[in-house]
Parts: sequence; C-alpha cells; structure tokens
Amino acid sequence: MRLGGEGPSGNFEDRTGSSGGGMGLGGGGNLLGCLLPMVMSRFGIVGVLILLLGYCALTQLGGGGSIIPGGTTTRAPSGQSRLDANMRDFLTRVLGSTEETWGEIYQRNGQQYVPTRMVAYTRGTQTGCGFGQAAMGPFYCPGDRSIYIDPTFFSELTSRFGASGDAAMAYVIAHEVGHHIQNLEGTLDRAQSAQARASKTDGNAIQVGVELQADCYAGIWMARARDAQGPIVEPGDAEEALRAAEAIGDDTLQKQTQGTVVPESFTHGTSAQRMAALQRGLQSGDPAQCNFAR
Repeated sequence: MRLGGEGPSGNFEDRTGSSGGGMGLGGGGNLLGCLLPMVMSRFGIVGVLILLLGYCALTQLGGGGSIIPGGTTTRAPSGQSRLDANMRDFLTRVLGSTEETWGEIYQRNGQQYVPTRMVAYTRGTQTGCGFGQAAMGPFYCPGDRSIYIDPTFFSELTSRFGASGDAAMAYVIAHEVGHHIQNLEGTLDRAQSAQARASKTDGNAIQVGVELQADCYAGIWMARARDAQGPIVEPGDAEEALRAAEAIGDDTLQKQTQGTVVPESFTHGTSAQRMAALQRGLQSGDPAQCNFAR
C-alpha cells in the first residue's frame, strides 16, 4: 500500500498508555462469563460486540446510543503512549481513507456520512459495550459507534493466521468500518430483531450475513482506494487482503482450534464465503451489491 497522500483521520483516540482498569461493566451483569466463550472462539476477530442491560449478546447484533463527536485526536491522560509512530500513522491514514470513500458515497446519495471513531488500546479498555479485551481481537461497538483495536493483534494476524502485510491490516480496519456503515443504515438493529425471533442456528446464519456484508463493504473501500486519483491500493494488495479473509473463515479457524467443523455454529462465514464477499466489493465498488441478508 502507498499511504501518504490522504489526510490522517482526526477521529482517533490513543489509550495505549492507560492501565485499562478492571473488569467494569457497561450495564451490570456477568461480563466475565460472556467474554470467556468469546475468547475461546475468537468471536471478536473483526466482529461486533454489544452489551445491553448486562446481557452479553455474542450471537446478537444491535445498535443504539449517542453519536460520539469526532474531529479530535486524543491521548489517554494516564501513562505514556505505547503506540509506535508508524502504526499511529497507518491507523489514522487508513481510517482517513475510509472516511473519504464513504463520505463521497453518502454525498452522492444526498446524505452526510458520520464517521466512526477508532480507539487504540493495550490489553483492555472500557467501551460503550462493556469492558473490551485484546483477546477479542478488533471489534466495533454500536453503543458508542467506535472501533476498538489493540495494535498487537496485527502481529498475531501474521504469526498465528499467516496473513501478513499492510493490506491485510487495512482490510481488518475497513471491515470494522463496514460494521459502522451497517449501524448507520439500521442493518444491525434489523439483524438483532430478526435474531430475537430465530433459533440459535438461524440466528448464527443471520450474523454470518452481517459479517459477509462488512467484508463486501471492505472490498468497496479497497476498490475505490485503488481506482482513486493517487491510489493507495497497489498491485498485490487485493490478494493480500483475500489471504487474510481466507485465514479467518469459521471453517478454517475451527479446523485449527478443534479439529472439526460445525457449520451450524458459524458466525462469520467460511473462508470461501469471506473471500467471495470481499471480492464482490472489489469487483463492483457498489454498496448495493453487498446484500447478504438471509
């Protein structure tokens, strides 16, 4: 990737120097009991996390909450930042590029895009959805419309999942921004309502559709960044992102962790599905082509 021409986003908060606090809860209840299965299943890898009224909805998606105003890059008041300058530059510039892409798309539809905020943290941090931990992987919290990421995840993306390179990292960020688009469009609310009426297996299938749409949205950003004047996406970047999508498919992860594949438990889609969804966005550049609703 060739970063440098686009402006860095100001919707960024650095909490990497903060201690993270204890196991606080956003709305009461036993969050530890909710987080344990999440950590074991790696649900939080490029996913959505909500905590409503003390209920950790690992198989439900939803939104709500107020918009967090952006525009100011901040640093946690306690402690010194642990964020590498190059990583900060990468995160803010990729986020800034997504803001340009979705800002143009919304403008063409006569709407104004309200950007998400990205929070970089170390080990754990309070969120609008409860207490977030690095073991979850990157996630989007609809409650405060923010993306949370411990940058050390990118090392694991390379070492554990074999998905190296800056385009793979950018895909992860763009996927989380895709969840923000779904929140703005009401997709997460509709998915939550549908899941409330569905069986666990059907609810998981609904969630898979949500995740595949976010993959497709990531492809749209990559396509527009590739085709824009002064493109930041270069030859080989799409293949790098596709390898990352393949590495974190439900079937691939289940084979690695438990040796067997249980399709009815899928929550993000198979490797083939995730690659196809990303490819659809890459080839079309059209959000209307990203409907994976069940």
